[in-house]
Amino acid sequence: MIKVGLIGCGFMGSMHANCYKNIEGVEIVALADIRREKAEELQVGTNATIYLDGKDLIENADVDVIDICLPTYLHCEYALCAMDKVKYLFVEKPVALTLDEGKKLLNKAEETGCKVQVGQVIRFWDEYVELKKIVQSGVYGKVLNANFRRLSPIPEWGWKNWLLDYELSGGAGQDLHIHDVDYVLSVFGEPEKFYSIKNLKGEKNSYVNTLMKYTDFVVGVEGTWGLPSTRPFEATFRVVFENSVVENAGGKFMLYTKEEAKEIKIEKKELKGNGNVGGNISDLGGYYNELLYFVNQAKSGGEIEDARLIDGVNSLEFLLKELAFNA
Repeated sequence: MIKVGLIGCGFMGSMHANCYKNIEGVEIVALADIRREKAEELQVGTNATIYLDGKDLIENADVDVIDICLPTYLHCEYALCAMDKVKYLFVEKPVALTLDEGKKLLNKAEETGCKVQVGQVIRFWDEYVELKKIVQSGVYGKVLNANFRRLSPIPEWGWKNWLLDYELSGGAGQDLHIHDVDYVLSVFGEPEKFYSIKNLKGEKNSYVNTLMKYTDFVVGVEGTWGLPSTRPFEATFRVVFENSVVENAGGKFMLYTKEEAKEIKIEKKELKGNGNVGGNISDLGGYYNELLYFVNQAKSGGEIEDARLIDGVNSLEFLLKELAFNA
């Protein structure tokens, strides 16, 4: 049995708790949040001890792994402490607020031997996993161009609106756009060059659009959270190959060739628990996949080989270069 200590019981903590409750051989034994009522909501169905301070959980709870779902500006502080406690640590994305913090985490992981996974969940989302397989197989020829979009209403669900404070979250660039940036880097590697534009009016970096140039193809990555609450969240991609187009949009994952247009079917796992807790998605699938991978590695004593700490830091470094780019 893997004993989990979950620090942060807000939107993302709720997602993670529901996932752990769906994984066999895993038990949430400790929960921490300064809002006790939030921890009590996630305590239902468990025998978890509640702590009002994450550091109190780190010091006193009998846990095998720790999962940090705190606001971004707190990631580094709590992760550094947690690495002295456990050998397996999960930190939500973005891994840190600054590159200096990211380097501190890398140094601490090397010092302690703690194996860290970062919550770059798109790497584990079914359609994105399948797309990576398609790209790497070369079955439809070379990639000619690709586009990834992530468009969101203003995220007003954060504790004390921390997401809307650029100094605490890094804005839409670090919190939202980094999803697709990390995925593109994981599939295609770093581009030869890039060109980035931002809209800095109002909330800083509420809109980011970056064009990445590779040797023989280009990738566009667009992200914003500056939309009205009445506009639904959207995450889409389109990849044009020599012999086909693969597109995920409008709730359909499609393959277009000269001969036909057909939907790519992916079997979804039925999950219990309430995934729709006021955020931008109601499907637990990607979160379940990443946390299943995380706890399986902890059970086996294996290495974290996807969404590693170094991957999270590298994606943060590239993202910060985008935001600093002057057209």
